[in-house]
Amino acid sequence: MSVPLTTRAPLLEVRDVTAFYGDLQALFGITLDVYAGEIVALIGSNGAGKSTLLRVVSGLKPAAGGSLRFEGNDVSRIPAHEMVERGVSHVPEGRQVFPYLTVRENLSLGAYARRARPHAKELMEEQLRFFPRLGERLDQLAGTLSGGEQQMVAIARGLMAKPKLLLLDEPSLGLAPKIVEEVFAKIQEIKNTGITMLIVEQNVVSALGIADRGYVVQNGKILMADSAPALLANDLVRAAYLGI
Repeated sequence: MSVPLTTRAPLLEVRDVTAFYGDLQALFGITLDVYAGEIVALIGSNGAGKSTLLRVVSGLKPAAGGSLRFEGNDVSRIPAHEMVERGVSHVPEGRQVFPYLTVRENLSLGAYARRARPHAKELMEEQLRFFPRLGERLDQLAGTLSGGEQQMVAIARGLMAKPKLLLLDEPSLGLAPKIVEEVFAKIQEIKNTGITMLIVEQNVVSALGIADRGYVVQNGKILMADSAPALLANDLVRAAYLGI
């Protein structure tokens, strides 16, 4: 029997987090939880602060205020490379593969962390089972792949770090609808292995279709939080993001 979310500690706790770009404030007191084994979706319009929040969680951007805890430990001032060692892997918006390296080399770089390095061979085999198409492209330069294949490389590279928490930033960006379906089916498969995910996504139907819970982010603040089905049925969400 699953334990109710209210009676167990979150894997990730974000409390009253603020962030700035110069004098421009991007996050205003963000508070959220992510529990082990679930997918949590962050939805909202462009510029709402969703990607900034992922960067704060992964240590790429220090929070100006508030706190973050991961597995019960304060990680508010932990840099990105140390967050990777603790089990947080960030797949950035726009894929950002290394175009002049092969697929094999891109994936191998994902296992650079100390916690992943001894398991690099089995991690590679695991990713090729998840993404068999990449097995056919191992010695091909990543920059010559299609957008969908590059997204698979980016996700597989993130998984090569052996994460406990995988941060996905706009995995459907720039992809054809059929490829979006394929990518989200793979994300569901990843969840079934027990990896926890926090996903930023503008494709609200796809994101909430696989998520357990979601947060609506607007102007750097949490506007709404609920189960994924409840958000999909919410009139405000449907009007603002689905045009219904």
